Amino acid sequence: MRAKKVLSIVLAAGMTMGLTAGMATTAHAEFSTKELQVNIWDNNQLAGLQQIADEWSETSGVKVTINVVDWDNYWTLLEAGASGGQMPDVFWMHSNTAQMYMENDLLLNLDDYIANDDAIDLANYYEGIVDLYNSDGVQYALPKDHDTIALLYNKAIFDKYGVDYPTDDWTWEDVRDAAAKITEAGAADGIYGSALNVSNNQDGWYNVVYDYGAQVITDDHKGTTIGSEEGKAAMEMVRQILEVSAPQTTVAETGTDSLFNSGLVGMITQGSWMINTFYKAENSADYAWVMLPYADVNGNGACDEGERYSAYNGLGWAAAANTADPDAAYSLISYFCSEAAQIEQAELGVTMAGMKGVSEAFANAFEGMDVSAFTRAEEEGDLFFRPYTRNTTVWEDALQQEAFLAAWQDPTNPDLMAQGCDTAQQIIDNAIAAE
Repeated sequence: MRAKKVLSIVLAAGMTMGLTAGMATTAHAEFSTKELQVNIWDNNQLAGLQQIADEWSETSGVKVTINVVDWDNYWTLLEAGASGGQMPDVFWMHSNTAQMYMENDLLLNLDDYIANDDAIDLANYYEGIVDLYNSDGVQYALPKDHDTIALLYNKAIFDKYGVDYPTDDWTWEDVRDAAAKITEAGAADGIYGSALNVSNNQDGWYNVVYDYGAQVITDDHKGTTIGSEEGKAAMEMVRQILEVSAPQTTVAETGTDSLFNSGLVGMITQGSWMINTFYKAENSADYAWVMLPYADVNGNGACDEGERYSAYNGLGWAAAANTADPDAAYSLISYFCSEAAQIEQAELGVTMAGMKGVSEAFANAFEGMDVSAFTRAEEEGDLFFRPYTRNTTVWEDALQQEAFLAAWQDPTNPDLMAQGCDTAQQIIDNAIAAE
C-alpha cells in the first residue's frame, strides 16, 4: 500500500526484550494481559478486522482494541512510541519503514514463535512479503495481505462523450487516446479523461515502467534500469498520458479519488485496498474495473508474458519488542495470519490475503461490483513486488522532488521526461551505494 512519509527521526535502539520461546497459540493459552492495543491506518478495514479479532478474543479472553490512525499521524505516533517506549502492542508494518524498525530492535523477534506454531508455515505466503519483513535472517512480521492494481472507469462519462469503455485488451496507448478524446470533448464541462497522481507510484507509473521491460529497482535490490531505453520508453508513455489528463496542480489540490467520485475524471488506476471508497460512493453503479492496460512492446497486437504487470505489496502484522505480553501479541498475529482468518479477511472484503491461493472469495465480496480484475491480475498477468531498498524513502522522495518534478509540471516537453530518467538513474544508484 502506498507510502508518502519518510521516517524522520533516528529510532531509538536498546528496546529489546527476552522472547518467550515455545509459545503455544492454542485457544486456551494463559495470558498475563487483559487487553491488546492494535493500530492500523485504514478505516475501511476496521469492521472486518475487529470481527476477526473478536473471534480470537472469545477463546483467548483478551480484549482487542483496534485504533484507526490516519497515515501521517500513524507514523508520527509510532515514532514517538519508539522513542518513548509506549508503542501499541500490535500494528501494521510497511515496506517503506520496516527496515528501520527491524534494525533498531523495535519489533518482536518472531522466529521461535513461528517455529513452535503449527498454524504458520512461511512457505504458504507471498515470498516478497515474507522477505520484506525479514532482516538478517530474523522474521519480524507475518504477511497480513497482498494487493494488486486495476483500472477504474466511469461509464457515464464515457457514454456522455461517445467513447468506448476500457477493456482487458487495452494498451496504454488506448488509455492515452481515450483520455485525449474525453479531455477535449469535456473541456467546457471541466471533465478530464484521466487523472494520475504521480506521487502514488505503486498504483500508477511504476506499472508502466515494468510493462516496457525496465525496473525501478532490480531484483537484487542493487540498482535500477529506469534510465535505460526501455525505462525512457515507459516514461514517455506516462508523459503522453499526463499531457491529456488532469494537471498535477488539480490532482494535488483535490486528489484522484475525489476527482473521480466527483464525476470530473473518466478513469484512474487504483489499488485493491481502495475498493470500498468507490463501492460505497454515491455513483458506484456507474463504476467498473478492468485489468491494467499492457504495453504491446513487440507490436503483435496481443498481450504477451511480461507486457502486463501489476505492482503488489503487502502489510505485515508486527508486535512491539517491549509489549507487556509478547505471547498474547503473537497469538493474535498468528490468528490474523492463519488460513481460516485469511480466508475470512478475503470473504469480508477487507483485503486479499497474504497467504497464497486463498483470495478467490475477495472477487465476490462486493455485491453488484465486479472486482475480479484484481485477482485476475495475478492469474492472467505478471506481478512485481513494490520496489524497495534499505532506505526507500531517500530515493523515492528524490524522484518526486528532483528527477521528475519538471516533467510532472510540464508534460508537454518530451526532453524533460528523458532527462528525468537519467537523473533518476543517478539518484537511485547513488542512494543504494550510500546504504
